[in-house]
Amino acid sequence: MFDNYFRKDISWGGKTLTLETGKIARQADGAVMARLGDTIVLCTVVGARSVKPGQDFFPLTVNYQEKAFAAGKIPGGFFKREGRPSEAETLISRLIDRPLRPLFPEGFRNEVQVIATVLSHDMENSPDIVALVGCSAALTLSGIPFFGPVAAARVAYIDGQYVLNPTLEQIKESKLDLVLAGTEEGVLMVESEAHELTEEVMLGAVTFGHAGFQPVIQGIIELAEKAAKEPWDLPEVSAETTALKAKLASLGTASIGEAYKETQKLLRQKKVGEAKKAILAQLGEDEAAMAKGLLKELEADVVRNSILDTGMRIDGRDTKTVRPIVAEVHVLPRAHGSALFTRGETQALCVATLGTGQDEQIIDQLAGEYRENFMLHYNFPPYSVNETGRMGSPGRREIGHGKLAWRAIRPLLPEKAAFPYTMRVVSEITESNGSSSMATVCGTSLSLMDAGAPLKRPCAGIAMGLIKEDKGFAVLSDILGDEDHLGDMDFKVAGSEQGITALQMDIKITSITPEIMKIALEQAKQGRLHILGEMAKGLSGARGEVAGNAPKITVIQVPKDKIRDVIGTGGKVIRDIVETTGTKIDIEDDGTIKIAATSPEAAQAAIDRIRGLTAEAEIGAIYTGTVVKTADFGAFVNFLGAKDGLVHISELANERVSKTTDIVNMGDKVKVKVLGFDDRGKVKLSMRVVDQATGADISDQVGARRPREDGEAGGGDREPRGERRDRRPRRD
Repeated sequence: MFDNYFRKDISWGGKTLTLETGKIARQADGAVMARLGDTIVLCTVVGARSVKPGQDFFPLTVNYQEKAFAAGKIPGGFFKREGRPSEAETLISRLIDRPLRPLFPEGFRNEVQVIATVLSHDMENSPDIVALVGCSAALTLSGIPFFGPVAAARVAYIDGQYVLNPTLEQIKESKLDLVLAGTEEGVLMVESEAHELTEEVMLGAVTFGHAGFQPVIQGIIELAEKAAKEPWDLPEVSAETTALKAKLASLGTASIGEAYKETQKLLRQKKVGEAKKAILAQLGEDEAAMAKGLLKELEADVVRNSILDTGMRIDGRDTKTVRPIVAEVHVLPRAHGSALFTRGETQALCVATLGTGQDEQIIDQLAGEYRENFMLHYNFPPYSVNETGRMGSPGRREIGHGKLAWRAIRPLLPEKAAFPYTMRVVSEITESNGSSSMATVCGTSLSLMDAGAPLKRPCAGIAMGLIKEDKGFAVLSDILGDEDHLGDMDFKVAGSEQGITALQMDIKITSITPEIMKIALEQAKQGRLHILGEMAKGLSGARGEVAGNAPKITVIQVPKDKIRDVIGTGGKVIRDIVETTGTKIDIEDDGTIKIAATSPEAAQAAIDRIRGLTAEAEIGAIYTGTVVKTADFGAFVNFLGAKDGLVHISELANERVSKTTDIVNMGDKVKVKVLGFDDRGKVKLSMRVVDQATGADISDQVGARRPREDGEAGGGDREPRGERRDRRPRRD
């Protein structure tokens, strides 16, 4: 039945990667079941056979989806089914898209949809790498024009050694989490989070990973030799198109070149638009319709050749100079921390808010549920680029840029035990002309320090670009938006003065050489250090304390067996403490209690209540308490939080006491000394050995009472048994 079934087993880093095709999803153009360990991902590809009329772009969509059954789970929520993509699914969709997109031929406009579905997760091998490899294999087999295959790998750095495709547990011990993808010739995409590693270590990780995934590329090629479908015809460039390109170059090279000498973005866009309009006016109707897409190529040629020929860029800078920077902090008086970071025509308003453990984000993934105490949300409103547009939930771009900045900052955050706050930063991009994600890194660092979060060191980011032609190449520092769109590389590097914390690279050409990457990393380091110096003019380090209107968190520790006393039945006790003191309280399983309050008095009131509930009475210690009940045989005194003890009638005073209420009544404040504990652990107290005025211990002055006989009332919390009470003399 499965006549076209083929399987390829690839030995890869001590494990076996299996690629199967021809058994599942046979009606797709390409379908591969990729397996590493017990992690299995079904990858499918379908391409439209014709191009939609008037379509002038390549409509590639990549959808990565995780099914709850893959980890033996039932989805949460009311509907109990998978819904909108999670942030992790969105990020992995982007991760797969980025290395695949550059390998489709120029001029290919057929719609292509790639879907990766996680069917099984063994909690050891991450499905993102498996999905990317599977999608590359499916495209290679599909017959759709694709200059692959692509492979991918994850690299860790543990104890000074690189580790290929580490397990989820190994990643927790690593100073590096780097994912890269590429072809046999070179690297196309890098995504990483690092703990202040050097440029040499990062470059070594990329080289190690590229060498590590070569067996996968060879395995896909061998599978394609057996199972690939007939290739589609490549789009051909007609003689008419070639002639029109030459005509446009003669008509418009000079005018477009002149327009690009304007350094201000909006004026430049206006002049470029006018130049294009003048060119189109010189063409026939049919030529004008064809020329709109070709004019973009002319723009790219003009800008790229100008940079390579003159060494000068669109805004007049050389290849290494960073745009002017202004870093301001505390721009919003009621925010816990705020910063306005402006670099040229790119600007980010970053606002930090400090919260408690109750504000942590609960994240439910296939690998399990966990809590996150640092959140970074990036917003890109249309006004930032002088456009109108949709306003709604964040798109893939917003999620991706925010996550990159989050990765850059996270290695520099203080330990949770030392700074027990939940931190949220919102980056509002108020102007954009390239590198807004790196402006977010800088603004986030400043806003957190302004809020009083003790970052290990400030963090800055810079975006690098590349122009590469046969006659040479140029690496560009701090790229503009046009240089990003018209260039060959978007290489973002973030970190502190001591090393790199995040690196993201996307290549629009088939690959780059290690030499180019080394130059880009060194140039990025110099730019990063310059930016850190400019940021220090606004704020060089965290403020000595958290913002005045932020909650103040005090951490105390109680014995684990006392947690239930603090919580109370059904949470009654802890709710009462929160309501009466106006604080927020988080209790952890190990007995750590975090008290958040807006005033020292409120925090101390909550601490006193909790200490009272958990403290143990010490024999010989003197406490102040309140009489809560009187009886014939003595008085019950609440003296240590919710703790009660009995002052026997014989310990109320030095003289003989006939009636308890002759000495004390309910509600009286008294000073008591702990004499000991009865056989049931109940506390025995004395008032007569304590000076009620001063609280001094006067037991040496008054002497000790004779021991009570068995028939006398003890120190418990209930009256003596009936038969003993009957033997006592009856009072008149």
